[in-house]
Amino acid sequence: MKVILLQDVKGQGKKEDIVDVNEGYARNFLIKKGLAEAATPTKINELKQKKAAQEYHRQEEIKAMRALAAEIRDKSFTVNIKVGKEGKVFGSVTAADISSTLGNAGYEIDKKKIILPAGLKTVGDYEVELKLMEGISSKIKVLVRGEE
Repeated sequence: MKVILLQDVKGQGKKEDIVDVNEGYARNFLIKKGLAEAATPTKINELKQKKAAQEYHRQEEIKAMRALAAEIRDKSFTVNIKVGKEGKVFGSVTAADISSTLGNAGYEIDKKKIILPAGLKTVGDYEVELKLMEGISSKIKVLVRGEE
């Protein structure tokens, strides 16, 4: 009997897979526990359409991330940090600070996607990598400037 898995089932397959199992196993375990449903032609067609829509949206997201990576590549962004009288820096520039600066410039990038070489604890220019998506990254310049 063919069933569509509604959840991952160890030894059978992943969610939304169409698998062929014994009829007793399907009726008495998988369907009864809500782990699967019978694979009718209508349900199979719905699943194919859903997968096609998901793939289309994934491709659109990849296209948007590649465009963002190309647009932001090699741009410079200034981050201000508090410094003392002798030029001593208080704290360091974090990924959240860079994310906030990028947000002010119109680029909404999550702080988790910003890869810092180390804590930016001194005033200067740094190159920072943005991992926008798997296989899509870009480098920007972060100019750390002091303010009293």
